[in-house]
Amino acid sequence: MHILYAKLKREQKVSREKPIRIGIMGFGRTGRQIYELASRSEDIDIAVIADIGDPKILHYLLTSEAKIPGEHHLEGNFLVNPRFQSRMIPIDTPAEVPWDIFDVDMVIDSTGKYQEKRYMQDHLGNGAKRILLRTLPLDHIDRIVVPGINHKQAQTSDLMISAASATTTALALLLKILGDEFELTCASATSIHAYTSDQALQDYAGSDYRRSRSAAKNIIPNGHEAARWLGRILPEMEGKVLSFALNVPVHEGCLLDTNLVFASADIDTEQVNDAMRNAVKHYPNVVDVVEDPIVSSDIIDSTFSLLFDTKGTIKAGSHIVKALGWYENMGHAARLLDVTRLYARLDRAAETSP
Repeated sequence: MHILYAKLKREQKVSREKPIRIGIMGFGRTGRQIYELASRSEDIDIAVIADIGDPKILHYLLTSEAKIPGEHHLEGNFLVNPRFQSRMIPIDTPAEVPWDIFDVDMVIDSTGKYQEKRYMQDHLGNGAKRILLRTLPLDHIDRIVVPGINHKQAQTSDLMISAASATTTALALLLKILGDEFELTCASATSIHAYTSDQALQDYAGSDYRRSRSAAKNIIPNGHEAARWLGRILPEMEGKVLSFALNVPVHEGCLLDTNLVFASADIDTEQVNDAMRNAVKHYPNVVDVVEDPIVSSDIIDSTFSLLFDTKGTIKAGSHIVKALGWYENMGHAARLLDVTRLYARLDRAAETSP
């Protein structure tokens, strides 16, 4: 399956004459990362961006982060770069966006707010051909797709899709690679996660006691939904994984700390490290291994979904191995575009089939 994925990655370019047209809902950090990656691609155009923010401020935020700030210009209601121009529309909810006017192939909801099926149906009702969430859903949808793991299950009939989350993808890749090599009994994972935009910088009363505390001053224990949905991605791990998160006062860069319980007591740290090293060639541009003693700031802007840290592998007792893997939000933005390309290829294949 992984060799086929490598083949898919090599063949994913589509004709410049008909680029994939994307609409973005929400121009926060993930939306801006999607936009910049698309601007550096040859096959994707961002046709429209829906965000309630002032276009001048949104443009300012983009250029403050972009690799080449001077390539991005605001011209009236359009955000323009050398490859395409994107219409900016001041809309805040899925029910308001007239996607049909812009003839988009995929809508990526990068707000992180509209995770329920009813909101995805609003997108479709307004002319979106497909809707892709940057987060895990809150209820059952057509498919959760993690490139490199279950991409072959995707179908043209899928309309409401999730690309999981950055944490879920990193964890699923780690479990898939090591589960293919060794028999895994169970696992527990803790994400040491950079603080997020929905956290308060000062103590501020919210819906959750701990998340009401200052993100800039505290390590905040937090639940994580990865374990709930992991069985949809890796059925063999259904009910065998616990996940948790610690939000820490770091702006970017996350670390996945996973305790893996193997059926055999003979598995050692070097076998685990070698299995990850050997897997890299099967997950091009998605998984890599680092041998250096890196820290969180070293992975900023990494487009890999998992950077396995060989120096962090430790055996504890007979059956447990502790493993560390780094990841960053830019990697998740790249996977969102990979999922978009996957469905574009499926559509083209369906159009040309007899």
